[in-house]
Amino acid sequence: MIAETVCSAVAAAGLGIAAVTAYRKRFLAATRIAAYSLVPLGLVMTGVVDWLADTAFSPTAWAGFVVLGVSWLLFASTRAVERRRGGTRKERKEARSAAQREAVAPSASAPSLGAGSGQSAKPATAPRAGASDDFSDIEAILKKHGI
Repeated sequence: MIAETVCSAVAAAGLGIAAVTAYRKRFLAATRIAAYSLVPLGLVMTGVVDWLADTAFSPTAWAGFVVLGVSWLLFASTRAVERRRGGTRKERKEARSAAQREAVAPSASAPSLGAGSGQSAKPATAPRAGASDDFSDIEAILKKHGI
């Protein structure tokens, strides 16, 4: 009952402030103030305020909020420990196997052009040995353009 009275008083005060603001020829601000002041009145009329008031004074509801908070803390702490360790055991195992596959893949992924492929324009070349060859190509392009 008291929550509805407070919300109604806040709405009435807000509408009064909006009227004064409109009198000062600041119509956009007055409209915004009126919109904000009608929110508590709408909450009272829809019954949200009653529900919130019942929840605020219920020890069971507060105990539920405490349980939710403890649950959130447990989730956050386990996530922080996982980040510090580098993920879960399964994720670490998958990362190791992916690293092993990555080491084998460059030599195995070079396509070979055989006789049956129908493409005999260029012979297949082996992948380059190191990163210095990649940089030499870039240096040649830059020299070509005078940079």
